[in-house]
Amino acid sequence: MLIVEHIDTYYGLSHILFDVSLEVSAGEIVCLLGRNGAGKSTTLRSIMGLARLRSGRIRFQNVDCTAEKPYRRARRGIGYVPDDRRVFADLTVGENLEIVMRRQAHAGKWDKARVYDFFPALRKIDARRAGFLSGGEQQMLTIARALMTNPALLLLDEPTEGLAPLIVNTLAEQIARLRQNGLTVLLAEQNLKVALALSDRGYVIDNGRIRYQGNIQDLRDNDEIRRRYLLV
Repeated sequence: MLIVEHIDTYYGLSHILFDVSLEVSAGEIVCLLGRNGAGKSTTLRSIMGLARLRSGRIRFQNVDCTAEKPYRRARRGIGYVPDDRRVFADLTVGENLEIVMRRQAHAGKWDKARVYDFFPALRKIDARRAGFLSGGEQQMLTIARALMTNPALLLLDEPTEGLAPLIVNTLAEQIARLRQNGLTVLLAEQNLKVALALSDRGYVIDNGRIRYQGNIQDLRDNDEIRRRYLLV
């Protein structure tokens, strides 16, 4: 579904990603692991078109979208959940969902009713302004808002960051259910326990370079990789 080929990304004169390549097949949850500042968010922003590539190529569903604007990639079926949530604070939960709703023939039809079935807690606070939500509620809303665009691929950037352990467990269960609902997920995450529990395969990034790729069991068994690139 997604092929990232040898991308180099800069912010101004700062070279952030170096020759990064990865692949995500339909129906997978693939994790991108790394410490804070390793390049995880920049990788997802590059895939979404929010960070400009200096070189390399991005293919989504066999279409080269390297030069496309972010809104074009969203229309193709890429959903993006940023690490800072970015809810519309002055709008209610319901209005946050309605403002982005799109109907596309990807993996099922997500509408407000289905999103509320998936996140029942949001239905109870439909009329509450998003700026008054807890961190966990905002994260659910951000994911729900991305689902309303009916994506085929969902990019999740640090969805468990800053959340209480109980909320993390609940959110992890919901992310696992996304695959059951027909979505493919690329998950950028620092929480090793959550990422390993959810994912089929994993990549490890450090200082803007992919240092490891393999299935989850291999990553669990590779103490050297986890100690060198993942432990704080």
